[in-house]
Amino acid sequence: MASRNFYFQLIFRVILMTLTALVLAFAVFKPWYFTLIFSAFFLVAQVLSLISFINSTNRKIAYFFDAIRNEDFTLRFPEKVTIKSFKELNRSLNRVNNLIQEVHLQLQIREQYYQQILKQANIGIMSFNEKGHILFSNPTLEKLLNYTPLNHIKQLNQVDEKLYEVFKSFQPFERKLVQLTNEREQIQLALKSTPLTLDGKSLLLVVVQDIHQELDEKETESWVRLIRVLTHEIMNTITPIASISDSIIKYYRHSGKMIALEDLEEDQIKNTLKGLEVIKEQGGNLMDFVQSYRSLLNVPDPNRAIVAGKALLDKIHVMMSAKLGEEQNVFSIDCDPEDLEFFIDEKQIAQVLINLGKNGLQSVKGMKNGKVKVMAGMENDGVKYIEVRDNGPGIPEDLIDEIFVPFFTTKNEGTGIGLSLSKRVMQLHGGSLKVRSKPHQETVFRLTFA
Repeated sequence: MASRNFYFQLIFRVILMTLTALVLAFAVFKPWYFTLIFSAFFLVAQVLSLISFINSTNRKIAYFFDAIRNEDFTLRFPEKVTIKSFKELNRSLNRVNNLIQEVHLQLQIREQYYQQILKQANIGIMSFNEKGHILFSNPTLEKLLNYTPLNHIKQLNQVDEKLYEVFKSFQPFERKLVQLTNEREQIQLALKSTPLTLDGKSLLLVVVQDIHQELDEKETESWVRLIRVLTHEIMNTITPIASISDSIIKYYRHSGKMIALEDLEEDQIKNTLKGLEVIKEQGGNLMDFVQSYRSLLNVPDPNRAIVAGKALLDKIHVMMSAKLGEEQNVFSIDCDPEDLEFFIDEKQIAQVLINLGKNGLQSVKGMKNGKVKVMAGMENDGVKYIEVRDNGPGIPEDLIDEIFVPFFTTKNEGTGIGLSLSKRVMQLHGGSLKVRSKPHQETVFRLTFA
């Protein structure tokens, strides 16, 4: 409505100026001096009035946008004016101003809400620009680093030189582990970075979390699992020994007194020999168990060399094919790209793959269309991996966290040390061994190399 009234006012003024100009021209040719002077004066007055009219409107709009830019919403234009077009324009500007003010207040409330969430978060959060200026850091981060206020990443040099070097060279989507030691305690920090763009400027958002407590809990949990398995295995071995020993003692002692040799029966002597044989067998099993534990602790450091991935997988295929006999189509390999190379201890990694391959073959044994496949490849970020896949029954969800615990096994045979050794070998290579399983669909053991 305001722009329409302004449009009509402008047309009316232009038409009036045009008529006045025609009268002025007519008075020049007659000549009518009085009419000429009056027309010229009236035309100048109309021009000045039009300029004032347009400038007044422009100034209002300019004031309005300046106030919005400066977040000044107190500006109000008078709505009780005689000129209807100005009245409608002022009313429209005031309405727009109120709407923008309402949106601005809602954004401020939302921003304060998010800031309170970030301040109350139990993880440290920091954002800084390319020049290292810290734009935001929450109280949790300042408490973790024991430093406040944080304005520039150079201040981290006073906390720990290693921490400053990490932040100085931090790249988007990187993950870092940093250990800080001060006079109070030692903390382990996990850092993760994410790139952001704000007002056309590149920022880096870093999330910092103290994982020392989580590591302690995981370590304790691992010890509990290991002790539980060790206790189970040892008790299974010791219990028969104790029971048989007690039975043999009863053959030779009665009411606290030894039985004379001439009172012994032949069956008692035979049972004694059988019992001693069982004790010997159980003792041998216990010795094998201890030897397995020793082998887990004494894994040698890898003797690394450049190994062609295709050649490694070909060797694994030959070794596994010798065990398959006629069922050659069960096991397959794939290396993509074919010129993929690994910097590894070939013997150790080959043993890991053979162990995983055997497990896969055991899981698909007797299955129709059972398949085991070993795949080598490289991620987009350059991380190299080898995967052992099978479509067997899979690993139950309640056991998937237990399979890497030493001596834990769901099989009737074996020591349960294979997966633990495999994981230890990968740790010594600076990599990892992880598993994911969808029962009766797919189980994947993934070796990732740093």
